[in-house]
Amino acid sequence: MMNHNLPGPNSRRIINTMKKYAYDSTFVYPLVIANGHDCVIEDPDGNKFLDFTSNIGACPIGYSHPDVMEVLAEYSTNGTHKIAGQDFYSKEHADLAETVSTILPRNFKTFFINSGAEAVENAIKIAYRKMGPLPGISCLGAFHGRTLGALSFTSSKPVHKYNFPELPVKRIKFCIKDDDSEIDSAESLLKENKIAFILTEVVQGEGGYYVASKKFIKNLRRCATRYGVPLILDEVQSGIGHTGKWWAFEHYGVTPDIMSTAKALQVGATMYNKKFEPADRSALSSTWGGGSRIDMAMGARTIKVIKRDRLLENATKMGNLLRRGLQELVGKKGVTDVRGLGLMIGLEFDTRSRREKMLAKLFRNGLLTLGAGQKSLRIIPPLVITKDQIEQGLSIMNQVLSRD
Repeated sequence: MMNHNLPGPNSRRIINTMKKYAYDSTFVYPLVIANGHDCVIEDPDGNKFLDFTSNIGACPIGYSHPDVMEVLAEYSTNGTHKIAGQDFYSKEHADLAETVSTILPRNFKTFFINSGAEAVENAIKIAYRKMGPLPGISCLGAFHGRTLGALSFTSSKPVHKYNFPELPVKRIKFCIKDDDSEIDSAESLLKENKIAFILTEVVQGEGGYYVASKKFIKNLRRCATRYGVPLILDEVQSGIGHTGKWWAFEHYGVTPDIMSTAKALQVGATMYNKKFEPADRSALSSTWGGGSRIDMAMGARTIKVIKRDRLLENATKMGNLLRRGLQELVGKKGVTDVRGLGLMIGLEFDTRSRREKMLAKLFRNGLLTLGAGQKSLRIIPPLVITKDQIEQGLSIMNQVLSRD
């Protein structure tokens, strides 16, 4: 790791240009990504950072992976890499659909789209088409995306929603303990209201990496079945192996009716039981949905690499090692809790300001992490992370905390 004053001159020029000409969005520290290898990201000034974010789960097999480089080489001379993917067929679209089907529940089909938010949009559209324009149930603390439909069911930070219109929604508590007094609140709503769908994450992402209680998720599945309402599970951030299984809901022994994913898949996707397929062919579409042939090929290859290299097992093993190491930080310098599944781990602080200082100090010491919720640090390394890299990250965190 290189410990220079950050950002360096090349990074600073890029950041200044961005601030002048582009919307200054959710950038958390002055990192400019130039290149990367394995679980390490390099900036334009040659500084190297151990990546415990995998770009919010979007790079599950790290950077410059040999299989990724092979795919890029295959398409380097293909001048039709970007097509109108819902209007014209391509082999990559068909291959990804077939490959994804091997990790989905039985009788599921897939609609590909651009992003996680759009994957949620189409999930709720499929439910509305079946049930009608009724209120949906979603959870407090949820994050489902920033497009207006998905945003209606998002409830993590006021800044996401201020002055934006909202679809009808009924909110319930996201229960993380089986003995929560509100664990049956969805059933109360379903008894009293006509509902279009129940939408929830299994591990809240932006909301703070809170893991749902098993009883809570099983209750939602039972209630959805009893009242004839589709259960939509949002796996945009948790899907494709980050929890040690292909889907976080597999830890709970349930199956959704409709689901969404993106990030690690390289494209957005809405998956659904065939019984929910819209009868009208043009009910769902998008110019770029299924339209980036490179991303489609990358998504299929990513799944194959995870299978071939047993990366689900690695995520479980390395996640257990990382959680044990982080558990030793609890009680030190404002660290109050560690939680998570696999390599999707939240580290809670006593105050938001303490979390923000930790984020900045870790960055300056060569470790990339991100915030989540009000006071949490989110840790979601690539699935290829090694024991040595886990220990290196823990060493940096211990050093930074000891100097706080």
